[in-house]
Amino acid sequence: MKYSKGERVKHPTMDDWGLGDVLCDSNGKTVRVFFVGAGEKTLVLEYVQPIKITGDESIHPLLDNIKNSPPTANIKYQSLPQLVKLFLKQFPDGFHGQKYIEEEREYKDKAHMLALELIGKPEFDSLLTSNDYQEITKRALKVVNAANLIFPNEKMSLKDGLLTDAAQKDFSLCLYELLFGEADVKLRFEGFLKMLEEINAAKWTTVSYLLFILRPEKYMFVKPKITQYSSEVCGYEINYKPQLNWRTYKSVLDFSNYLFIELSELKPRDMIDIQSFMWCIAPGKR
Repeated sequence: MKYSKGERVKHPTMDDWGLGDVLCDSNGKTVRVFFVGAGEKTLVLEYVQPIKITGDESIHPLLDNIKNSPPTANIKYQSLPQLVKLFLKQFPDGFHGQKYIEEEREYKDKAHMLALELIGKPEFDSLLTSNDYQEITKRALKVVNAANLIFPNEKMSLKDGLLTDAAQKDFSLCLYELLFGEADVKLRFEGFLKMLEEINAAKWTTVSYLLFILRPEKYMFVKPKITQYSSEVCGYEINYKPQLNWRTYKSVLDFSNYLFIELSELKPRDMIDIQSFMWCIAPGKR
């Protein structure tokens, strides 16, 4: 039987390998397949002929976004059940255990509550009405300093870029649009990153932190190495580029939503839990 790139298949006997994606056209003797439960396998067609799967059964978010760039050295694919075991080894009671809350959740919750208090929509609206851009900037920087998610030198770059009245005004208006604007999030994100580029503070952590910490029910924080490592070990393509861009951030959001759904048995509350899970499974962190 011939297999074409992109076809979905299952192994006839290895049920735990789950659904697979044919990585390239078969050569008559072998076929390379990426299985959700086992990673990449080369099957000898003389002995094994995968079963072709079509229709709704062939759909899987990981296979639809399978990593297509060369793997990083020493980072090998692991299935989500394997990664959950790794996470639970560190936090046996999961997202709702006391150890997890104290080490991973509590300080982010405090930063979130501070963000709501200082730059939530009612407060932000009031400050904008009075054109108090200096106070908005001061409050935003306080929220940035409320957690250790952004490197000190990146915090300093942001602070240094916001010393002038003009910079504070641009920052305030772009931040409000990012957090509360009605335009498509792509346009809001790109407007904010352009402003950061103009003040020489364009970093992935900086562009994503305030959106994440104020609205963790929907948005994700991007710590480049951790985000790359976690997506690679999961086999999910996030189209990462060092330069800030919407495509990468959209891919990170899709990856985060994929994890949120797949980890439903652990009952994650929001993207704070998903970001913590990504941190815990990242090979570069251990």
